[in-house]
Amino acid sequence: KINKDKLLIELDSEEDAIELEELAEDLPENIPRYIILSYELKHDDGRVSFPLVFLFYCPDGANTSLRMLYASAKTFFQNMTKVGKDLEIQDAETLTDDWLRPKLLK
Repeated sequence: KINKDKLLIELDSEEDAIELEELAEDLPENIPRYIILSYELKHDDGRVSFPLVFLFYCPDGANTSLRMLYASAKTFFQNMTKVGKDLEIQDAETLTDDWLRPKLLK
């Protein structure tokens, strides 16, 4: 999350082995978040990989100043983390395996 007072990106929480649906439930309704996710991707040929995914969660209900703050720092954070796949969601309910898997297989 971004600390508005200090203008710093801070770790909000860290989870191990969390399901996407559980992660979606933990997201705040009106506050954007940056999410770095190591996702277990099962390929059609039986291989398994763990791509790193950068998710920018920016809910429609977030106030304009927060949306602008997070949007303006997004590229900086992406460059810092060097995560290849970049996706955005506005609704936490979107964050499911059925939504993410096809995007990673492209």
